[in-house]
Amino acid sequence: MTVYWREWRKGQRLILSLKGGSHEEEVGGVRETKRGFDAFAKTFGYDPGRAQKDIPTMEVAKEFVESFRPWELFEGGEGLDVESSVRPDSS
Repeated sequence: MTVYWREWRKGQRLILSLKGGSHEEEVGGVRETKRGFDAFAKTFGYDPGRAQKDIPTMEVAKEFVESFRPWELFEGGEGLDVESSVRPDSS
């Protein structure tokens, strides 16, 4: 299992790669807006605190998402760290 950021047309998505890369799960994301960056970390319930708007920089927005460690919601995700490099868009 690996956790990494992937480029996306308006920002970046945080991806958890499962089963040797045969399945991917989006666990968070950051998108650029006119006022800054919006960020969210996935959850299995309703938690409005896992989303924030108008963050000043991409790096601060990514730190916000990573602080929730959303990949740990999945079996086997405990103890993983996010890869340092950002992967290109796969589409």
